[in-house]
Amino acid sequence: MSSEYRTWERRSPRQRLVRYVAVLVVVIAAAISWAMLEVNYTYLGTAHEELADLFYRMYPPNLAYSAQILDPLIETVHIAILGTAMAVLMSIPVALLGAANTTPNRYTFLLGKFIISASRSVNVIIWALVFVIVFGSGVLAGVLAIAVRSIGFCSKLIAEAIEEIDPGQVEAVKATGANSLEAAIYGIAPQIKPAFVGVSTYRWDINVRASTIIGFVGAGGIGVELNTSINFFRWQSVLTILLAILAIVIFSEVVSAYLRRKVR
Repeated sequence: MSSEYRTWERRSPRQRLVRYVAVLVVVIAAAISWAMLEVNYTYLGTAHEELADLFYRMYPPNLAYSAQILDPLIETVHIAILGTAMAVLMSIPVALLGAANTTPNRYTFLLGKFIISASRSVNVIIWALVFVIVFGSGVLAGVLAIAVRSIGFCSKLIAEAIEEIDPGQVEAVKATGANSLEAAIYGIAPQIKPAFVGVSTYRWDINVRASTIIGFVGAGGIGVELNTSINFFRWQSVLTILLAILAIVIFSEVVSAYLRRKVR
């Protein structure tokens, strides 16, 4: 008597075929995209020599220049802090509109989603250019650029946290006679507090990095000094600025990780 054994397979032949076709399409699309870039392979072959020459001109860093970049570095941190604070405050009403369980109606829900998408779809450099044109060069343009760019990020994650809350707690608060604002403060806020603090600190960490480059378009911060040093070929000063930026980024990463651990 013969017995027939069947081996278990995770996917059916049709599913495997679909996956293979999808991988093939991705590979072909990547190859076409690379071909359309028209890479200059002759220049690319000498890139390592140019990079070595650049490092040779940058080393050693101009440590005497450190005192001159201290104020721009502090300004960069202030831009990140103020921009993040403004973004977090403005993202709260946007998140309430963009969350399906707190928005008043379908139209406000679409409005919230539109604000979230519009903020996130434009790069911080573009926002900085817009605000430099409107308000002129300086810190104000940088703070507003950081804030507006961060609204969509913060609102999206906070809205997702609101949609995952326990509705029973909100209903219990309303049963005591609380209005909508009080229900949000005492029923929703305690449930999303860890996510809120985590999103805020993580976005601040990102904004520290972003605030170092918006100075290239005149929005204040250490980026202004970096752009000036590059334009005048002061490569040792450039290395000093890059090391200072690295120190700030590491510091912000440590602070952000510490705050996220505290709210777990």
